[in-house]
Amino acid sequence: MRNVHFVTGFPGFIGKRLAARLLERDRKAQLYLLVQPRFAKDARREVARLGPKQASRVQLLVGDVVDMHLGLSGEEYRKLAGEVTHVFHLAAISYLGVDRRTLERVNVDGTRNVLELARDAKNLVRLSHVSTVHVAGNRQGVIDEDELEEGQRFHDAYEESKFRAEVLVRKAMAELPISVFRPSTVVGDSRTGEIDRFDGPYYTAFELVISPLRVPVPLPGDGSFPLNVVPSDFVVEAIIELAFQKQAEGKTFHLVDPNPMSARKVYEYVARRAGKRAPRGRLPAKASVALLRLPLLEKLARPQRAAIEHLNRIVIYNCRNTLEALDGTGIRCPPLTSYLDKLLSFVEEQQRLRREARTRAEPLPEDPLAPAEPAPPAPEPEEEAAAAVETDAAAAPAASGGKRRRGSRTARSRAKTAAAAPGVAAEATEADEAAPSPEPARTRREA
Repeated sequence: MRNVHFVTGFPGFIGKRLAARLLERDRKAQLYLLVQPRFAKDARREVARLGPKQASRVQLLVGDVVDMHLGLSGEEYRKLAGEVTHVFHLAAISYLGVDRRTLERVNVDGTRNVLELARDAKNLVRLSHVSTVHVAGNRQGVIDEDELEEGQRFHDAYEESKFRAEVLVRKAMAELPISVFRPSTVVGDSRTGEIDRFDGPYYTAFELVISPLRVPVPLPGDGSFPLNVVPSDFVVEAIIELAFQKQAEGKTFHLVDPNPMSARKVYEYVARRAGKRAPRGRLPAKASVALLRLPLLEKLARPQRAAIEHLNRIVIYNCRNTLEALDGTGIRCPPLTSYLDKLLSFVEEQQRLRREARTRAEPLPEDPLAPAEPAPPAPEPEEEAAAAVETDAAAAPAASGGKRRRGSRTARSRAKTAAAAPGVAAEATEADEAAPSPEPARTRREA
């Protein structure tokens, strides 16, 4: 029996890389990729980039983890549940500026809905749940992989929502074959330096230590805290390898750098490379946080304040499970010193292209140092359905909640029709590129 993989969080930062690698490694597998309607165009473009042969094994499913049956039709859901062997749950919101209710809906309720699919999947071999090391909250010292509920408090609603999601997953381990993965801050590819953007809620940490590329900013405290970052290619390879290992079932894995450098050492290295002198003065961490709590800065600086509070702690993530399971596979987290130059070169090249584009008044390439855009507030179910009806020119005005829901299904079915076949996807991508249209600010749901 061939493997059938289901991935949430496509076409996000890690999701699109994991999907492409699954196709390369498992050459007979079928992939189902869950895509929100507003990202269907991006998803079609990513699938088209895989090439005709790979794309023929991919089917896009337009839906949403927050909805019952993941927003799929009854027929789609039954087919998926009857075929799927491996589930990779990456969909999540990590932006710290999002309200608590939205984080709960996506990170907690979304995980609950994926667990329901896993229970309905008769051929399930493994559910791989992507969590985060930040479920440890405000704990300090050594954090073991098997620890979760240790009385910790949380710096923000993001950490708490991911914690609550993992609690659900831990309880489901008694009945389902599950592996949990907790990456630290994910940066670019260690082989090429390519960065979409620094991923995770605490990207500010890495931005601070590479600030000499632009203007050196003093580090909070003495910079002695470990800067634990991991390259995206290591995270993808580790998740896929362990998802196929029988002995990885029922375990939690820290996907971290086992020997992280201190932020001060990285900061000084970047300053030397940029030919700039690192500031000698120190900005006490408590003073940094207090400054960012001022009324005029509090809302704008919430992510930065959370990152600084996180940075001013000595935390060691024990990764014994990961090291033992990956021993002999050739997969390991490379030291930051082995790929930092590649990351910095990529960032510098993107900044050069942006400067040139400004002089020619061309569209700017994406800045990997720019923070992620905030997600729009989560609509009420009735509002969401009504919006879908309004976009459906053929639908009659809704007079009740039930009619609105049918309008929502109609709009979704059109999106699904456009995304279903790889051949159609390639044609649609060409048309989209030929006639681009402005889109509202968006934030992908991924881990």
